[in-house]
Amino acid sequence: MLVIFKKSPNYNVVWEIFCIFADEIEKKRMLGTIVNTSTIVLGSLIGATLKKGIKPQYQNVVFVALGLCSVALGLNAFVQFMPKSHYPVLFILAMAVGGVIGVALKLSQRFDKLVNRKRKTDDNSPKLSEGLSTGILLYCIGTFSMLGPVNSALLGDNTYLYTNATLDFVTSMVLSATYGYGMVLAAPVLFCWQSAFYLTAKVSASAISNDLITELSLVGGLLIMASGLTILKVKDCKTLNLLPALFVPIIFFLFRSLFIKLLF
Repeated sequence: MLVIFKKSPNYNVVWEIFCIFADEIEKKRMLGTIVNTSTIVLGSLIGATLKKGIKPQYQNVVFVALGLCSVALGLNAFVQFMPKSHYPVLFILAMAVGGVIGVALKLSQRFDKLVNRKRKTDDNSPKLSEGLSTGILLYCIGTFSMLGPVNSALLGDNTYLYTNATLDFVTSMVLSATYGYGMVLAAPVLFCWQSAFYLTAKVSASAISNDLITELSLVGGLLIMASGLTILKVKDCKTLNLLPALFVPIIFFLFRSLFIKLLF
């Protein structure tokens, strides 16, 4: 099996990326991402432990506050980045296409089944799947989480990532106080997300543009708002089905870059 893989034309590319990734971790150049991931794990453990001593009425208040904050943060991201967008229709296309793909793949249904197996059908406690989708979006979507790895890769500056780690530490405690120890599962998702930005910047600094960050922030803002509405039980937006929308701007700019190279 290994021999067949080595003969594959893509082997050299995959191996080169793996070597870069391993080298960066060994030399502690990805320290910012590692710290950020660790704070989420630590915050989740602390919050879930404290949950046992919090009375239900207080947990409900935290739950409502979390929903309101998610709506506010999502709306703020959308309003902040909308004037900067050079492709004002792209986020609409992304949400539509991403939603169709998510429904076709039954992402929400499968994820709910996966993480809520032990939850009783008559249990009115918050669903872990809701918490994970909200947490992943809050951790991953934002200037600090996207530009932080780029600055770390190109300049060796982890300031954004350390700032993001502080914010995520507090956020993870609040989320896990509501949803429990399962919120730790959001940490590896953040690590993969930031690592992708880091490695892309290492391989090609021009691959991550301000326009891409803007479009991702617009789509991400809408998804965070959707999570907030779901938490508040205003509307079950099935946010997980909309997650593929994040990949539409990436694919768009990839094809745009290839098209420009072919023309010029």
